[in-house]
Amino acid sequence: MPIRRFGRPGLIGLAARTAVVAGTASAVSGAVAGNQQRKAQAAYEQQQYEAAQQQAQIDAAAQQAVAQAAPVAPAAPAAPAAAPAGGVDLTAELQKLAGLKQQGLLSEEEFAAAKAKLLG
Repeated sequence: MPIRRFGRPGLIGLAARTAVVAGTASAVSGAVAGNQQRKAQAAYEQQQYEAAQQQAQIDAAAQQAVAQAAPVAPAAPAAPAAAPAGGVDLTAELQKLAGLKQQGLLSEEEFAAAKAKLLG
């Protein structure tokens, strides 16, 4: 019959126990880090979704404002044509025209004609 030792474990038993504890700690900390990373990713995706929804609402409001302002827009190009005679700032008038063109209220030809009147 083999001799059984009682009391403290031997060197191999201690090393084995330490390895098991260290491995378990690594597995637990890896799982916790993975869970935290998944939660952070989900929160980021939620923020991106909310930002996209807000941007869509802003775009819709801007389009609605442009649609409401559209009947007034045809009168706007006539006003800058008379402005240079009064000594109005050309840069400001050109910026207004560019803004109207960018909003889609002026076509390329209308923009070019209004700009020619301002500069000519």
